[in-house]
Order: sequence, then structure tokens, then C-alpha cells
Amino acid sequence: MAVAADAGSASGALSRLERLLPLWIVLAMGLGKAFPNLAGVLDALRVDTVSLPIAIGLLWMMYPVLARVKYEKLGKVAQDWRLFAVSLALNWVIGPLLVFGLAWTLLPDHPKYRTGLIVVGLVRCIAMVLVWNLMARGNEEYAAILVVLNSVFQVLAYSVYVWFFIGVLPGWFGGETAIAGIEFWDVARAVLIFLGVPLAAGALTRWAGIARKGRQWYEERFIPRLAPTALIGLLFTIVVMFSLKGGLILSLPLDVLRISIPLLLYFGWMFEISFWVGKVVGFDYERTAAVSFTAASNNFELAIAVAIGVFGIASAEAFATVVGPLIEVPMLVGLVYVALRLRKGFVRGGG
Repeated sequence: MAVAADAGSASGALSRLERLLPLWIVLAMGLGKAFPNLAGVLDALRVDTVSLPIAIGLLWMMYPVLARVKYEKLGKVAQDWRLFAVSLALNWVIGPLLVFGLAWTLLPDHPKYRTGLIVVGLVRCIAMVLVWNLMARGNEEYAAILVVLNSVFQVLAYSVYVWFFIGVLPGWFGGETAIAGIEFWDVARAVLIFLGVPLAAGALTRWAGIARKGRQWYEERFIPRLAPTALIGLLFTIVVMFSLKGGLILSLPLDVLRISIPLLLYFGWMFEISFWVGKVVGFDYERTAAVSFTAASNNFELAIAVAIGVFGIASAEAFATVVGPLIEVPMLVGLVYVALRLRKGFVRGGG
């Protein structure tokens, strides 16, 4: 089948809601600015330092994402250990170092935005990557396994990575650490609450749903109805965030531009590096695509939740994480078409 035909049909893999995600986010920003007292009302109900309604929104933002992860596929990792070793190196060594370098190079005068950018760049995508991979005609089985692998790894390592890359590593190069006064356990607690709780709920939902109704019902009827509701949690969180921003909104276009440039470079370079590594190592196109889109996309839902949990919903760090989905969705759609055009350079079934 011609690449052009694939590219044309691939766009249908995104639902209307997903294709218009940047628009919904911009509208949520405007709605938050239009109701500046909303956050104060919601903030009246608090658990520790987090508003209860906001916490519910953040947890729901993650739960549908994690309910669609195929945890039962983790046992297949050993079948192609070389591919999974390459993926882990790209996701948890190359990616973090690249985003750290871009953040410090391009945002040297904005430490809070820099921190938010690093929080986004350190977390791996565990939902939308399945859509990008499907659109690009990548190997769906490997993409699903990589999602499970990254889900587990994030629970175990993400809090350590955030603490190290924004609280320790800058000091080694003479820079000021970005989380002075914030302990490792602040980050770990946010990850355990906003990833651990919905991860456990998602895994339990999947196990119980398949056990009672069967896999076909769960994946073809239940998940298509549940998955879009994650958008409600995301947009609700953004409305509340921007109801707290006040005068900062006036400088939004310039701020978004400053944060967007390193994000664009990050997504593009991670994709290019991953595709090059896949071809050099000898993977076929389908496996290379699965590895590349996993490495080049990020779990912005978790980044937003952690930034809010650690720095607060009105923080500049949390504001920077919201730019992530604004940039990622159109950028990754573009990279799908790039991947489809690069496919003819691969020998089918190689590696």
C-alpha cells in the first residue's frame, strides 16, 4: 500500500476529541480566566495541601489512561530483550539527558519554567503513544508491551528522576538546584498518589472487567466509553489553574513560545534519534516505529499532576506543564507522517 494512502487513512485513528485537544486546552484556559473566583471556591475543600475537587480531577485524568494498559503483556518482555533494552535506554537515559540539556540551554533565565519542562520530559507516554503507533502502522503488540514496561518503571523510578534532575544534577554543573526546600518524599508522595492510585485502580478495573465480561467487551465497548472521560479531568484542572493565574495570563503568548521551543526540539530530536538507532540496530520498520513513538512522546497528565502536587496549582512549574499537550498533539501527528515516509527505507521483517 502506498505511503500516501496510509498517511491519508491514518488521520482517522484520532477521535474528534483527540484531534482538537489543543483547542479544548486553549478554551479551558480562557474559561479559567473568565471565572477568577472559581479556584477559591473549590479550594475550600482541602486534603493536606491539595484541594479535594482538584485531586479528584487529577486522579480521574490518569485513571482511564491506565485502565486501557494491557498489563498482562509484561511477561513477553523477555521474547525480544534487545528491543526492550534499546527502548529503556532511549526513554530513561537519552531522553532525560536531552530534556535537561535543552531546558538549561534555552530557559536559563526562567528556573520555574525550566523545572516544569524537565518534569514533562522525564515522564514517558503510556496512552496516546498507542494512537501515534497505530497511525504510523507500527507494531501494536510491541507498543502495548512498551507501555506496560514504562508504566511499571514510572512507578519505581519517576520520583527519583525528578528529584535527581531538578534537585541534584544542576549543582554538579554549578547551577542552582530548582527545588530548594522540596524534599524527595514530596515528589515520591505525588507520584504514589497520582500514578500509584490510578494505576492500581486501572489494573483492578481491567482484571475485573475482563474476568466478568470478557476481553472483547472490555476493549471494544467499555474502554471506548471510559477513555474520553480523561479529558474532563484534564480540562477541569486547566480551568482551575488559569482561574488562579490572574495577571500572568497577559504574558501568556510569550511564555508559551519560550516553553514551546525546547519542547518542539525535544519531540523532534527524540524521534530522529530513536529512528536512527532502530535502523542501525537492525529493527524492522514496525518495531522501530513502536520504539520511536514511545521515546518521543510524554505522559503530560502525570507531569501536570506531579507539578501541581509538588509545587502547587498556581505555580509557574505547573503552568509550564500545561504547554506540553498543546505542543505534543500536533507535533506527534506531524511525526506520524514523517514516519510513514521513512518506512520505504526499511527492509520488511529485518532485525
